[in-house]
Amino acid sequence: MGVSEKPAFLDAAAWTGKVFNGGWVASAGGVRDVVEPATGKVMAAVGIADAQDVGLATAAAAQAQKSWTQVAPREKAAVFQRAAALFQQHFDELALYVARESGAILPKGQHEVREAITLCHLAAAMPLQAQGQILPSASGTTSLARRVPRGVVGVISPFNFPLILTIRAVAPALAAGNGVVIKPDSRTPVSGGFMIARVFEAAGLPSGLLQVLPGDAAAGEALVTDAHVPMIAFTGSPAVGRRIGELAGRHLKKVTLELGGANSLIILEDADLDVAASNAAWGAYLHQGQICMATNRIIVHESVAAALTQRLVAKAQHLPMGDGASGQVALGPLIDARQRDRVHAIVQDSIAAGAQLLAGGSSDGLFYKPTVLAGVKAGMRAYDEEVFGPVANIITFKTDDEAVALANNHQGSLASAVISPSIGRAMAIAAQLNSGMVHINDQTVNDECVNPFGGPGIAGNGSSVGGPADWEEYTQWQWLTIKQAPHPYPF
Repeated sequence: MGVSEKPAFLDAAAWTGKVFNGGWVASAGGVRDVVEPATGKVMAAVGIADAQDVGLATAAAAQAQKSWTQVAPREKAAVFQRAAALFQQHFDELALYVARESGAILPKGQHEVREAITLCHLAAAMPLQAQGQILPSASGTTSLARRVPRGVVGVISPFNFPLILTIRAVAPALAAGNGVVIKPDSRTPVSGGFMIARVFEAAGLPSGLLQVLPGDAAAGEALVTDAHVPMIAFTGSPAVGRRIGELAGRHLKKVTLELGGANSLIILEDADLDVAASNAAWGAYLHQGQICMATNRIIVHESVAAALTQRLVAKAQHLPMGDGASGQVALGPLIDARQRDRVHAIVQDSIAAGAQLLAGGSSDGLFYKPTVLAGVKAGMRAYDEEVFGPVANIITFKTDDEAVALANNHQGSLASAVISPSIGRAMAIAAQLNSGMVHINDQTVNDECVNPFGGPGIAGNGSSVGGPADWEEYTQWQWLTIKQAPHPYPF
């Protein structure tokens, strides 16, 4: 290490072959390499949890949570303030790691760390907020409805935005008085788990309150069914979400599901097409389309469809691809070969069903070229499924009612958007869209941390995370009454 170099905050030696239980300990489930998608290099070797690890972790978190509820509000707030400061202090190192591990461009890694800082600041405010109400009651009785923590929250998070999509549950759950067990995706266990553990360990979070267990489906099912865990917060695919919802329901557990679905960008004929094409490209191609809010359907008025498509094809053909952590590129790789093969199969099946390939449609290793499909219709996989890859699907409409019908023809939608200078017309369309979030004169990829984030159908189970929703999700109501003295009853 040179004289001017700072020691690394993320010390891989601490977690090599380990999981986190307040300290770094060997796992019973073995060890697995973490591979950087852009280069194929091994970044770390982490412990993989099995059901035995899960059982030990949940019991320890439940025990630590009892003491956490007794910590003074300002002391709790200070932990999150210190965590935010640590994310800021080590910003460059953490952002680069997120970018490398998730196959992202560096600005995406930087965005994740910035949002983590904001989420920690928001969590710091929660212990100092009112946590109940005084209810009307009979004279001589004080009646309170108060928020109490659920106990231990199991957080199962994905690979695409591993830091944000984990800490957005971890921080408010802890701030509300819960313990937390994280099962990050085993492809991004550091950004989605160990990085958070390292920050909160250094910030002074009581030992055992936060546990991190990378693992596979067996570990996830053990977490969902564990008796110490009354709530599961899951972000991922609809297929896995259905399984978790089924298991949670069988065990009478609270569950929040943030899944995905069909997100639509409607472009009216009076839109500025240069700006609209920029919005469409950003919504479809950002982080290689591996975003739950990505623009799956670009629904454009038939009178401007050709001009809009021409602009989008030009962008797709000139967006640079490469190792996002080391160069000035717009797109990095898909997370792994399985994801690449799935994206390609959707594209090829849609072409076979009649869609026209106007750009992309091939890959170099894990780097899938920005793709444009025109003539996409219901019944094609590119229309019916969430592609989760860099594919822009062009769909045309004649009337506003048809645009609404096309956008609403789905099993679930997190986000929709409408672009038009005619605000009244855009709002009339937006009012009819069945999505958890709707944006006028913007694309579909938006989140500000203070907004409720969720959607209907396969986009989730009607639950939301973020902002005012956090108190609803991570606490439950308790009714408390107080009388000055007991009085007799007729019996």
